Amino acid sequence: MRPDAAAPAGEDQDRSRRAVAAVWRIESARIIAALTRLTGDLDTAEDLAQDALTQALAQWPRDGVPANPGAWLTTVARRRAVDRWRRAERLEERYVQLVRDLAGQEEADWDPEQIEDDVLRLLFVACHPVLTRQAQVALTLRVVAGLTSEEIARAFLVPTATVQQRIVRAKRTLAEARVPFEVPPPREYPERLAGVLAVIYLVFNEGYAASSGDRWVRPGVADEARRLGRVLAALVPREPEVHGLVALMEFQAARFPARTDAQGRPVLLADQDRRRWDRSAIQRGDAALERADALGRGRGSYGLQAAIAQCHAHAPSTEETDWARIVLLYEALGQLSPSPVVELNRAAALAMAEGPGTALREVDRLVASGRLRGYHLLPSVRGELLARLGRHQEARTELTRAAAMTANERERDLLLAKAADQERAGLESGAP
Repeated sequence: MRPDAAAPAGEDQDRSRRAVAAVWRIESARIIAALTRLTGDLDTAEDLAQDALTQALAQWPRDGVPANPGAWLTTVARRRAVDRWRRAERLEERYVQLVRDLAGQEEADWDPEQIEDDVLRLLFVACHPVLTRQAQVALTLRVVAGLTSEEIARAFLVPTATVQQRIVRAKRTLAEARVPFEVPPPREYPERLAGVLAVIYLVFNEGYAASSGDRWVRPGVADEARRLGRVLAALVPREPEVHGLVALMEFQAARFPARTDAQGRPVLLADQDRRRWDRSAIQRGDAALERADALGRGRGSYGLQAAIAQCHAHAPSTEETDWARIVLLYEALGQLSPSPVVELNRAAALAMAEGPGTALREVDRLVASGRLRGYHLLPSVRGELLARLGRHQEARTELTRAAAMTANERERDLLLAKAADQERAGLESGAP
C-alpha cells in the first residue's frame, strides 16, 4: 500500500498521517498490551508506542505504509525497549532473551491469539479496583480505545489537563500497587469483570444521554463504548453478561438517528420516528442477546436490561409496546440488582401498563424514602404522571424542579418547556 509516487510531498504526508491515525485507533490496544506484557509497565509501554508512532510519521511518507502496520509499530517499539535496557545497563538477562526472540523476526511474530489475551489483560488492568471510577474510564479510553487526552476531555466536558492528571495518577497508582499485567485469578473474575462492564456501560451512557453540556447525545462516545464491548465479547465469548451488555448498547444506539431533531433538541421515545431507527443495530442486538441466551446460564442484569430495550426496539409504536412484559422484566431486574433507579423505571412502565395513578403511588414511596434525593429524573417522572392526571400546577412545579437539577442544557430546556405547557394547561382548565 505505497503512496502514489506522483503525488505531491504534502499529500503523501497527509495520507500517511491519516494512515497512522487509523492504525492507532484500530491497533493501539493490541500494541500497548503487547508492550506492557514485555516491559511489565504500562507507562513505559505507552512511551514506546508513541516513539514508534513518531518514527512511522517520519518513515511512512517516504517508504509507504507497511503491509502489516500494527506489527511494524510493535517491532519498532520492541527495538526501542531493547535500546533503553542496553543504555540503562540493567535487566541483562531479559535483554539477552529478548534479543534472541527478535533475531530474524520482523512482522512474523504478530501472534493474534497471544495479542487478544494481552488486550483482555489490559482491560482488567485499566479497570482495576484500586482506581477510582473516573480514573478507570479515562485510562480505558486512553490505552484500550486509543483516544487522546483531548478527545476524552471533549467527550466528558472537562479540561484536558484534568484528564491528563487522572491518567498520570492512575498509572502511578497501578505502579505503587504493583498491579500485575494479568487476568485476575478465577476467584476474583466475576467481580473484576463486573467492573470492566460497568466502565464500558458508563462510557456508553455518557454518549447516550450526556450528563452535562449543550448536547443531548454524543454518538461518538457511545460508539467507542460499543467497540470496547465487541472487543470484550470476542475475548470472553463464554460470558453471557458481556453479550448482554453488547445487546443493550446496540438496541439503545439504534435510536440515535431519531433522538434529536435538526436543531439538536431532544426527541423523547414516544415522539420518535421509528422508521429512522437503525435496523442493523437492532439486528446486532438480537444476535448478541441470542448468544447470551445460548450459553444457558440465565440472564443477568445487562441481559434483562437488553430484553427491555428489545421490547422497545421491536414495538411498532409506544401504544403497541408490550408494557406488561416490561414491568415483569423490571421486577426481575429489581430482584437481581435492587436499585431505586430500577424502581423508578418500573413505575414509568407501570404508568403505561396500568395507568398513572398506580405509578404515582410507587413514585411517591420513592420520594418519601429519600433514596433518589438529587436525582433529576425523579421529579421529572413525577411531573409527567401528575400531568397525565390533570394536576397541572403540581406537574409544573415538579418539572421546574427537575430542570434546576440537571446539568445538561438541552434537557433543561426540554423540561422548562414542559413546565410552561403545564402552566398554560392549568390556566386554561381553571385549576388552582
